[in-house]
Amino acid sequence: MRSQGGLDVGGGWHDEGMSLFAPSAEMVGRDTELELLREALDRAHRGEPASVLLSGEAGIGKSRMLREFARIAEPQATVLTGWCLDYGSTPAPYGPMAAIVRGLVAELGGAEAAGPGRDALRLVLPEFGEGPIDRASVAPESLGEAIANLLEAAALIRPVAVLVEDLHWADAATLSLVSFLLRALADRRVLFVLTCRTDETRRGGPVRAFLGEAERARLIERIPLGRLDRQSLRTLVASLAGDVDESALTRMLERSEGVPFFVEELVCNVQGPLPETLRDLLLARFDQLGDDAQRVVRAVSGSEAPVSHELLARLVDLDEQRRDAAIREATNAAVLVVRDDAYAFRHALLREAVHDDLLPGERARLHWDYADALERIADETGAPLQSALAFHWHLARDAPRALPAAVAAMVQAKVSFAYSTAARFGELALELWDQVPDAEEVTGTPRVMLQMRLGQILRNAGHGERALAVVDLALSELDPHEADPAVHVRLLRDKGLNLQNLARPGAIEAFLEALEVMAARLDDDRLRASLLTYLAGRYQLAGRFEEAIGLLEEARSIADRLGDDEIASVAINLRSAGRMHLGEVDEMIAGFAESRRRAQRHDSRLRYRVNYSDALYVTGRFRDAIVIAEEGIAQAESIGVRRTSGSILTQNIVEPLLELGEIAWAERLLDTDLGMRTLRVFRVYTTGSRVRALIWRGRLDEARSLLDEWRPVFELAAELEQQVAFGYLGIELMLTTAGGDLDGAVALVRHLLDEAPTVNALRRFVLLSAGWLLVRMRARGDAERASGLAREVAAAWEALPTGLRGDAWSAVLLALCAPSEQALRAALPFADGPDIPVIHRVTVRLDLARTLVAAGDRASAAAVLAEAGEIAAALEHAPLQDQVAEFAAATGLRAAGTADAIAEAAVDLTVRERQVLDLLVEGLSNRQIGERLFISAKTVSVHVSAILRKLGVASRTEAAVVATRGGAVAPASTETLSGAQVIRITDA
Repeated sequence: MRSQGGLDVGGGWHDEGMSLFAPSAEMVGRDTELELLREALDRAHRGEPASVLLSGEAGIGKSRMLREFARIAEPQATVLTGWCLDYGSTPAPYGPMAAIVRGLVAELGGAEAAGPGRDALRLVLPEFGEGPIDRASVAPESLGEAIANLLEAAALIRPVAVLVEDLHWADAATLSLVSFLLRALADRRVLFVLTCRTDETRRGGPVRAFLGEAERARLIERIPLGRLDRQSLRTLVASLAGDVDESALTRMLERSEGVPFFVEELVCNVQGPLPETLRDLLLARFDQLGDDAQRVVRAVSGSEAPVSHELLARLVDLDEQRRDAAIREATNAAVLVVRDDAYAFRHALLREAVHDDLLPGERARLHWDYADALERIADETGAPLQSALAFHWHLARDAPRALPAAVAAMVQAKVSFAYSTAARFGELALELWDQVPDAEEVTGTPRVMLQMRLGQILRNAGHGERALAVVDLALSELDPHEADPAVHVRLLRDKGLNLQNLARPGAIEAFLEALEVMAARLDDDRLRASLLTYLAGRYQLAGRFEEAIGLLEEARSIADRLGDDEIASVAINLRSAGRMHLGEVDEMIAGFAESRRRAQRHDSRLRYRVNYSDALYVTGRFRDAIVIAEEGIAQAESIGVRRTSGSILTQNIVEPLLELGEIAWAERLLDTDLGMRTLRVFRVYTTGSRVRALIWRGRLDEARSLLDEWRPVFELAAELEQQVAFGYLGIELMLTTAGGDLDGAVALVRHLLDEAPTVNALRRFVLLSAGWLLVRMRARGDAERASGLAREVAAAWEALPTGLRGDAWSAVLLALCAPSEQALRAALPFADGPDIPVIHRVTVRLDLARTLVAAGDRASAAAVLAEAGEIAAALEHAPLQDQVAEFAAATGLRAAGTADAIAEAAVDLTVRERQVLDLLVEGLSNRQIGERLFISAKTVSVHVSAILRKLGVASRTEAAVVATRGGAVAPASTETLSGAQVIRITDA
């Protein structure tokens, strides 16, 4: 039976003239919102993004709306419902997922569709395996992957509607998982409907942050449920109690303020005086129950979660018949409802009112009874009930029992990767510590160890400030001369990591201090090697590559002495990346090969493929980078982490694809990856590539808007990672150059020359991009300023280590810096080579055409410009197509795409090309054209390139104009229209 709320409260009874009204099943005042839900379901049926958030205050009718929607949806969709629960201030990890996953498994007849990450389902359904969960064998990201796979499989059978109630009680782990599923399944036949008391989400809290991000990313559409107006209120009251006079209706509207739940309570108490306070209002129905029923309801009020029949039987000392009769009375009166074979309050506010009405001593005894009963159940069944025990012992004011339960609950939540929940229990344990005289003996752990574990949990939960505060507290209480040096070192290490995550200075100093403590008091080579890699990582991020390499060589030496191939593999991996930035490319390649040989486990092997594919891209080995990254994706899929580590590797494919001009392939990967990405640091890279793709397509306003939206994130990440800093600078340079803001572009190049780090392999990408700017400046007649800037760019290029320059990149950039016909013609074979950004096939020809025009050789210039136009069209690079057309118009050359050439052309189009052109005129993308004609987007791209070449135009827009003017979109004709080309349709 589904959760009930809002207007739906079940049946009723009549006894001795005292009525308990059963509110009508009719729903009023929600026609518009229900229609929006129907439309969302229709969109989901078509595989379009459709997820929604039902928002509103407590009692507004969100649960009632869900019930009505579920009734409508069930004939055409699989409906799965989950509830977020709360143990006081501590949300239950993955609260709604157990019911949802259990429903999916039942729908599919098993969990095989979960894929390689099936074991991760034990995090929400322990019955999927025996014994404790092996943390090392279950990756946290695999849970989302497994649930997504189950939903995808179910959606292939029929649409799926996932209803998640009371999101305001969700823990961070649940929010992260829901965010992931919203992205991963945006284009599947899955509809998420979330309900939330938005007035109870605190500013800066995880739920409000989740909602803000989800709405900004357009993952959910908000449907607010407002209070009922007078007419809707009249309809509701009439359905509940018959006609009511206007004065009574006015009084009811004043008291209820249009909140349906309060209206129900007022109508329920219509035979008696109107309650003067909300508490009295909420308790009116409860007060009319018999003694046994009230006893049952009071017992249930002690739990935020539904109470099982077995637990309730232990809590209420009544014989079976009296107990069942009391439960039936409470459910018939709609005070309690049955939810998943357990008992819960119809509305949370009613539970709070009943619980708050208990005397302090009664509340403490009730929670003591809960804790005692749960302990016995845990002893009998082995069920992991530490969270509930910590909650109840704490409210029972039994600190000696609450403390070890809180510590155990912290550990249990951490094992389930529910770090935010683990943090809350850890903080509760820290709060209780001083209330228990023998706390260390009771918990079996020293206070400083609790603080260290809590700090690590807070860091993993994303609470950087709190994590740093706990670590600082532990360090302040620690006597550096008496404390366990291993704990001291690890606390300093954690301080460094927290500072690093908060983008604050001091991380390097913390790691150095940890190494000093080790040198004086602790002999632990494995820990030292780990610290060295952390410190080296910070040095590399800061551009101190030689210092980092020295530390990594020491870490590798320790690993060799210990025979630890895993540490050695990581050290060699990082050292190889450092050598790349110093220009030692051959040593880099050899180092990565050794790192691969030493990698023994999935983690180090995947890390090898992530870093090596990135290094190959940075050094210009684009196709090799794609091969290694594809191997990594296959590995990620095999171990169930396609949507996490696989996402990084997807980005390592997208970047070289953009350089190679494989824009359609890159866009497909980006569309998939943006739907799956969960971690913000990953989104930084994907968003950067998305901006580049938008620039490529000429959608500059969209590119600027997306970059502006993400600019604060980029700037923050750029402070931590030079890779982000150089990538961000490169994207800005591309955007300003493409948009014609040459002054802005020059300023960016000046920043690179004057302020950006000079020893970094990523510098060469931005320098090479400056070549496009120089070409555009000269084409616009700004040759003098371009000449001065070119000399500085060339000098900066020559200052790079020899291993980073490369013959092809040097030939192209130096020719663009000092353009002459001879130099530019010599650079053409290099520009057309396999491992250089393809846009320079166009930039070199553009500058060559300009040089030929200046020399008076217009015929050769026109031929070269025509080649540039054809290449730009084939690449579908809109800004370069526009630049070719702009230069042709400025010089009067009749290159491909110019008006004179179009007027003189006679073009033969095949039947398929004609079909593609018809749809191109409609404004359809390659993917949409392919879907319409049942061919691949890649095939469409080939046809579009052929059409542009035959029409002699440089862009899709020009082709559409020519087709419209020339009659290509009308029935085939050989008539020549005035001022237009003749378009012939052939059967080829």
